[in-house]
Amino acid sequence: MLPLSGVKILDLTQFLAGPYCTMVLSDLGAEVTKIERFPGGDDSRRLGPFINGEGYCFAMPNRNKKSLALDLKSSRGVEIFHKLAEKADIIIENFRPGVTKKLGIDYETIKTVNPEIIYCSISGYGQTGPYSHKGGFDIIAQGVTGFMRMTGEPGGRPAKFGIAINDIAAGATAIYGILGAYIHKLKSGEGQYLDTSLVDAGLAWTIWESAAYFGGGEIAGPTGTRHRRSTPYQAYRTKDGYVTVGAGNQRLWERFCLEVVERPRWIEHEKYIDLQSRMKNIEELERDIEEVLIQETTAYWVDKLDKAGVPGGPVYTYDQALSDPHILARGMVQEMEHPKLGKIKTLGIPIKFSKTPLQIKNPAPWLGQNTTEKLKEIGLTDEEIETLYNDQVVFDKYREKSAVAREEK
Repeated sequence: MLPLSGVKILDLTQFLAGPYCTMVLSDLGAEVTKIERFPGGDDSRRLGPFINGEGYCFAMPNRNKKSLALDLKSSRGVEIFHKLAEKADIIIENFRPGVTKKLGIDYETIKTVNPEIIYCSISGYGQTGPYSHKGGFDIIAQGVTGFMRMTGEPGGRPAKFGIAINDIAAGATAIYGILGAYIHKLKSGEGQYLDTSLVDAGLAWTIWESAAYFGGGEIAGPTGTRHRRSTPYQAYRTKDGYVTVGAGNQRLWERFCLEVVERPRWIEHEKYIDLQSRMKNIEELERDIEEVLIQETTAYWVDKLDKAGVPGGPVYTYDQALSDPHILARGMVQEMEHPKLGKIKTLGIPIKFSKTPLQIKNPAPWLGQNTTEKLKEIGLTDEEIETLYNDQVVFDKYREKSAVAREEK
């Protein structure tokens, strides 16, 4: 049995922050039902690459989920959602603040039909504050949190993180918030409302930067690959690429000098004698180190670092990362069969449980794939369901094709 087996989640989110959250919860065993508008569905469905009309980007964070395509702007659609909410444990949404209230699916309304519900809202800026009404995508949050001013090379233009860092931060924050609320519910029987945002969650990750600012008035700026408080701790150029070195403490620094670059004189050099001196002279230190490292390949230096017990590694391109034997041995690349995309690869589960190992059980659903199934679960008859399809209250992208296939069998 998986940790969250039996937990029912209604997922009203799209793009990445919310879907990442519900993906992890579904990996943990929760039954996640995506409630999607139609005919477009989750906006990430329109992101390529496409295979047989289905988007690969949607498939990545929506595995292990079911899809119910429902018109929440219709009274019957809202009625169906309320019936689903009666039996749900958790609801997660990422509409702009105020939208759920207009639709009649907000926490206060749902609480009347299910007092124990855990209801989590993820938005750009949160449900309160002067910016709460504004929309907020990851790039907006990266700008507002100062991330773009501390990323990239000194003197360069503001740069965004290579991944949607604020989206993932908000999704991860929602995960631990929901799990905490669920534990409280198990103890007390009480549900509650949770509110997080891309800005709040991202800002909460600026641990060293906040210490520098609150403690010394320092405003974090871009440092390339350098650490703000330690050196050598960055990527250095080699003969054929780059290598990372993490030799920030004195013991590792001395090993690096003696056994890796074989420059014992650096240990007693007045400019490099301790961490404070090395930080003060970091520009010169970088030049001196690269003058040595550029003479040999990345693989050569990784081997020397490993033998010396100094943390270090190659700076991969993404394709190299996904084909690395260690990544593969850890199960971080998985294959599965998708009904429309065919055989696909997906990222594996990053945490390994000894007693209840998590599972990637099913591929992401097509739009409305489980609509009929979910309607039957709340007691609707075949005739009632057919009427809802005919009146365009619900939707299944491949319903006609699926019906034909069943008849042919």
